Amino acid sequence: MRKPQAALAGLRIVVGIWFVKSLFTKVTIALAWGFLPVPAANDRWIAVMPKLLSRYAADNPIGWYRDFLLHTVAANPHIFAHVTGLGEAAVGLSLTLGLFTSLGAFFGIFQVIFYGLAVQHMSSGQQGFHVMLLAMMIAFLYTHAGRCFGLDRWIRSRWPDSFWAKLG
Repeated sequence: MRKPQAALAGLRIVVGIWFVKSLFTKVTIALAWGFLPVPAANDRWIAVMPKLLSRYAADNPIGWYRDFLLHTVAANPHIFAHVTGLGEAAVGLSLTLGLFTSLGAFFGIFQVIFYGLAVQHMSSGQQGFHVMLLAMMIAFLYTHAGRCFGLDRWIRSRWPDSFWAKLG
C-alpha cells in the first residue's frame, strides 16, 4: 500500500465523518405507514431549514439561485429537508466506510456546489470551505479513494467484474 493512498483514505474518512454528523443533527427514524421504520428528516431540521435558507438568500447576488432557494426549496421544506438530511448522511456513510465511494463523492460534488452557491456571498471563509470540499470530492471520485481502508477494496477483490465494484 502506498502512502499517498493511505493519506487520501484518511482525508476521505475525516470528510465522511463531517458529513455523517447529519445523522445526529438532521435525521431520525420515522414510521412509514405507521409500522415500517425508515430514515427521515427530523422535525427540528424541517423547521430550521427554511429559516436558514431565507438568511442565505437575503443578499445572494445570484438572482436565479436566490429565487430557487426562496420559491422552491424553502417553499417545500418537507421534501428538501429529507433530500438534504438523507443525502448528507448517505454521502457521509459512503465516504467514512469507503463503500461505493465514487458514487458517494459524485453526489457529494452536487451537494457541495448547491450549498456553496447558497452561502458563497457570506464570507471568503465560506467560499474557501466549499472550494476545498469540492476539490476533495473530485479527488475521491477520480482516485477511487474507497479502495484503501474501505469496503470498496473488499467488494472489488470479491467480485472484480461486478456492477458494485465499479461504484467504488
